[in-house]
Amino acid sequence: MNQQGLRVGPWWLDGKVLLAPMAGITDLPFRRLCRRFGAALAVSEMVTADTSLWGSRKSLSRLAHEDEPSPVAVQIVGTEPRAMAEAARMNLDLGAQIIDINMGCPAKKVCRKAAGSALLRDERLVARILEAVVNAVDAPVTLKIRTGWDRQSRNALRIARIAEASGIQMLTIHGRTRADRFAGEAEYETIRQVKQTVGIPVVANGDIDSERKAAKVLQFSGADAIMIGRAARGRPWIFRQIGHYLEQGFLLAPPTRQEVGRVLLDHLTALYDFYGERHGVRIARKHIAWYSRDMEEGAAFRRAVNGVETAAGQRRLVKRFFLEAAPVDGGTSGKGIPGDVSHECRSEKRCVI
Repeated sequence: MNQQGLRVGPWWLDGKVLLAPMAGITDLPFRRLCRRFGAALAVSEMVTADTSLWGSRKSLSRLAHEDEPSPVAVQIVGTEPRAMAEAARMNLDLGAQIIDINMGCPAKKVCRKAAGSALLRDERLVARILEAVVNAVDAPVTLKIRTGWDRQSRNALRIARIAEASGIQMLTIHGRTRADRFAGEAEYETIRQVKQTVGIPVVANGDIDSERKAAKVLQFSGADAIMIGRAARGRPWIFRQIGHYLEQGFLLAPPTRQEVGRVLLDHLTALYDFYGERHGVRIARKHIAWYSRDMEEGAAFRRAVNGVETAAGQRRLVKRFFLEAAPVDGGTSGKGIPGDVSHECRSEKRCVI
């Protein structure tokens, strides 16, 4: 196996495993963490093309790129070509180096405005938006889509041809229709057909949650790279695990409970620094839940954490549960994380953390 990478405009992505944009998740602290663990690209949460809304706390946090590794990729969402073009220009002024266009989001509040994956129903508008953004910026423009609006109207192949003709420099396809949302299993046949048809890099997305699944999807689809979304929540080291497997052909040992705890503590510190303590504590709760979801006594731990209102309180419980493997809130055992390994594997360079 050989991981290699891919080129997007002037940027060389040193790897084939990318972080998908996820609203409420891929904020700056999480993107930096995933890049640290080997994500070749980390796309921001989607930013509305309506710049009049950029003064809100949520939008301001999505426009922040301090100390973010290059290339900085920002995803924009909207329906009006001129507004999308202006949003792209303004994001470049704020530090973006790649502009990604969202035509894949299945959320009702986005599709009600005919944005996100709803745009797939209007191929002429798709072409107008893509051409407007590409012509507006001196930077690579990429596109993320689904396979179609529903199973009766899969049109990813036509959209891909439009994208290539418009100057899009990378296309990511989630292997579901908008109607499927996240139900059932992703299908990769459409991605395979697209890759065989267009010359631009194609990225496969959807249900890729392990090293072997990543290799299988790459082989079947012929895609140039894969994009990881939900599987990265609470597992930012998944990028290093998959990248290592694609390059070396064998699995890295999973992190120990203590190693997971240290990563989580670093993540918490970044969240508190970025959002401030009060908001950071609230944002942190969902991440703590993802890091602990498969652990014995995790439910009791999460109940205790959700009742804490201070950064010091969160950190204290996290240290106790992960680093000391101590029971929380009446639990009888903190041990038993699946896949625990001895620290001796460090000498063999097999550990992830």
